[in-house]
Amino acid sequence: MDMIRGRGRGSEMTDSIVFISHFRVRQGALDAYKELQREVAIQLQAEKPRTTVFLTYVDDSGTHMTAVHVFADAQSMDLHFEGSEERSRAAYEFLVPDGWEIYGTPSPNVLKTMRAAASSSGVKLIVEGGYVAGFLRLLDI
Repeated sequence: MDMIRGRGRGSEMTDSIVFISHFRVRQGALDAYKELQREVAIQLQAEKPRTTVFLTYVDDSGTHMTAVHVFADAQSMDLHFEGSEERSRAAYEFLVPDGWEIYGTPSPNVLKTMRAAASSSGVKLIVEGGYVAGFLRLLDI
């Protein structure tokens, strides 16, 4: 059985959810976006302890941004989405949605929210819930 293990914590790997967001960076907005993103990362780290991974990247041209999130389970993703409308509103001053990917099985509410967001933004939402195999290693360094 595939498991995530770390100092007494355990969770079925099949419960884990990877959420990847893609955005285009508005022209001239890269520096302001980076400033906002640093603030958001600090806020999420403090306020969303069940979000296990939150990493953002910008391509070499500064025109495309990707955010990678990992959640231990659907409930953790639900908790992360609380307050996301306000965070999104601030980010959309600098970013334009370019698609989302969900790997794992989110709650029906998150799935409904993401399908509506993809539809209203005219972008693709990929959902692949059929976990096959693998592992996520949590390291205490």
